[in-house]
Amino acid sequence: MTKGTIVFTGGGTAGHVVVNLALMPEFIKEGYDVHYIGSYDEIERELVEDMEGVTYHGISTGRLRRYLSRRNVRDAFRVVKGVFQAKKILKQLNPSIVFSKGGFVSVPVVMASKMAGVPSIIHESDYTPGLANKIALRFSEKILTTFPETSEYLPDEKVHYIGAIIREELFQGDQENAYELTGFNSHKPTILVMGGSGGAQKVNDMVRLSLPVLLKDFQVVHLCGKGKVEASKQQDGYVQYEYVTDELKDLLAMSDVVISRAGANAIFEFLALRIPMLLIPLSKQQSRGDQILNAKSFKNQGFAEVIEEEVLTREQLIQKVSDLYENRAQYHRKMETYQSQEVKDQVINLIKNTMKH
Repeated sequence: MTKGTIVFTGGGTAGHVVVNLALMPEFIKEGYDVHYIGSYDEIERELVEDMEGVTYHGISTGRLRRYLSRRNVRDAFRVVKGVFQAKKILKQLNPSIVFSKGGFVSVPVVMASKMAGVPSIIHESDYTPGLANKIALRFSEKILTTFPETSEYLPDEKVHYIGAIIREELFQGDQENAYELTGFNSHKPTILVMGGSGGAQKVNDMVRLSLPVLLKDFQVVHLCGKGKVEASKQQDGYVQYEYVTDELKDLLAMSDVVISRAGANAIFEFLALRIPMLLIPLSKQQSRGDQILNAKSFKNQGFAEVIEEEVLTREQLIQKVSDLYENRAQYHRKMETYQSQEVKDQVINLIKNTMKH
């Protein structure tokens, strides 16, 4: 007999799934029946569907845009359809709670949870709340934040600052597995380049331009995004992958420096693993500016160096990476003040205390 049923939701990008990936195994171990409601074909399905102990349910979803577009009308109908599909699933499952990581996928699920009389909790990773979470908050009991400053943008009666939730598996990486996978060795330090699940073209281009210099002193693992591998660039000391899942923990264990976008989930994972980072946040032309704020916060705390994409050059990238590696002991000392396990325990207790009994 199970302790109860929990529904998780969130998606659209890997960043809107990884917190759920950290929490779901904990509830499975405790004997809960765990379900996930996501889209039919976005990345959350790929990451969750084959996970042991989790039942996946696909619904209709529509993207949320901050600009005028004819597609907004079409997607509004998709969201409405998704609300009724999610409500039907929730009525069948009768869960004790819905936990939402955000993203456009989560909005119809959280709205449906209110209609079905199921309490919900939202998690916001970024410095400022995203549009999906702003909409969903009206239908939810609590919103948990990763940055303390995020509380300024949210109603006092619903907001709880808790910090970042880190997947336990990331602490179990094995350098030797990574050396075997990549063909690298321990004679040179390793740079890990991550542009997010969709890749980052300008970062990819600048890293490849910098290879003749970087490869003199470093080995480079490049997670470049779907369809963005350039076979002609493959060479000794440089390997490319579109995206990795199970192997990520091993690659992180091998990495001395990381070059990355500044999505909150990813940078808190680097922090927990004590990897100095060069952050190149999405520009305001490509986003609402949340990554710029995330990166600025980490630089101010001494965890990272930052280059804004508009002024990114090959020379700057090479210099910043070299400085990070040379001063890595200083960054490690700053990072040691952050403890991640306590955060996960707090969130698990908050979820249990909010459950419908």
